[in-house]
Amino acid sequence: MQGISVVIPVFNEEDNVAEGFREVTGVLSAMKRPYEIIYVDDGSRDATVARLLEVGGNDPHLRLIQLRRNFGQTAAMAAGFDHTKYGIVVALDGDLQNDPAEIPQMVAKLEEGYDLVAGWRKHRRDKFVSRRLPSMLANRLISAATDVRLHDYGCTLKVMTGDIARGLRLYGEMHRFIPALANEMGARIVEVPVNHRERRFGKSKYGISRTIRVILDLITVKFLLGYSKRPIHLFGVVGAVSSVLGTGLLAMLTFQRLFQDVPMGNRPLLSLGVMLVIIGLQFIVFGLLAEVLARTYYESQSKKIYVVRRIFAAPEDEGSAPWTRKVAN
Repeated sequence: MQGISVVIPVFNEEDNVAEGFREVTGVLSAMKRPYEIIYVDDGSRDATVARLLEVGGNDPHLRLIQLRRNFGQTAAMAAGFDHTKYGIVVALDGDLQNDPAEIPQMVAKLEEGYDLVAGWRKHRRDKFVSRRLPSMLANRLISAATDVRLHDYGCTLKVMTGDIARGLRLYGEMHRFIPALANEMGARIVEVPVNHRERRFGKSKYGISRTIRVILDLITVKFLLGYSKRPIHLFGVVGAVSSVLGTGLLAMLTFQRLFQDVPMGNRPLLSLGVMLVIIGLQFIVFGLLAEVLARTYYESQSKKIYVVRRIFAAPEDEGSAPWTRKVAN
């Protein structure tokens, strides 16, 4: 039976951490599995750490990682994932809006053969204009761009295998794109409805102003997922189209000058054609340089361009039972 690592990033949640720790402990204790609860304090300026140590300082299951300053939720989550040790990893918000009672059913779903189980706050307890509406728009946009169709990318409550969690490379504000990044690793993903509760204490750190950052991060994710291993396919196509259009314009102007006696020296189309050709060549060069950088990135780190799920091997001794070995990259 696999153990469970719960990762909970917190920032200025002094009124929530004690109750949250008691709830999570109660749920995990009842599951009769080895477990650890990893709180990552993201540079809190209130009594979050003190309150947490008061309630769980003597509990051997608690691990507290205190960051030097506020790095953001993505960095806090990455730090938590890097310090997990069990085969099942749960990501959970520290504001009490995620219900820890959902963990057992999500773990059971994971063990049906999935690699990531994402929570869907089907009945959200947030304000419509400032929270739910931007989330709905973002979910549709992200689903369309990444081709990973989920109702709720913003729900922190997720259960995943340890190799997926520790294999994620998070930076910026990429935590909301975890399902898309996991899909790139070949993860089998499913979404399940989960209970969502109203915030009782503290103030939300999210708002409609984050929508712009979501869009910018989405552009980055789209490029990383689609073209990071073949950038020439993006830059080269743009460059080729630009060059063809520019060459076509110049050919048309040349034809008009030679056979129709139309002057071309003072025509704006001449400048446009030359610019399109030059811009096209620049994009192609950018693509080639990006290909060199991509090759350097993978070869210098001996980084694989694939992810192995399992290795099936025949037994060395005749008559022995066959075995499989799960591989974490």
